Amino acid sequence: MAPIGSHVLIGLTMILVISGKLLVSGQGTCQGDIEGLMRECAVYVQRPGPKVNPSAGCCRVVKRSDVHCACGRITPSVQKMIDMDKVVHVTAFCGKPLAHGTKCGSYVVP
Repeated sequence: MAPIGSHVLIGLTMILVISGKLLVSGQGTCQGDIEGLMRECAVYVQRPGPKVNPSAGCCRVVKRSDVHCACGRITPSVQKMIDMDKVVHVTAFCGKPLAHGTKCGSYVVP
């Protein structure tokens, strides 16, 4: 099991990615609820661990976020900390599925 500090880092990184505050290529930010994503969703996309269905609270935050925009901002270093299959699972479960072929960082949704 990873130390608590790494869970916080993973959670913060995931939040920055989804909220669009972690920028790539100087693009603008994405809409999202930073505190809500940290509080509700980080545990569902972090490495390692099993793939589990997200909570209703996580889904509420995901539904308010621009997931497609956030996909364009996932860097290789972030991709090492989050499980992209879990991201796809969470977004689909929450009613905002990523279309087949969507690129999230270097990951392509199957």
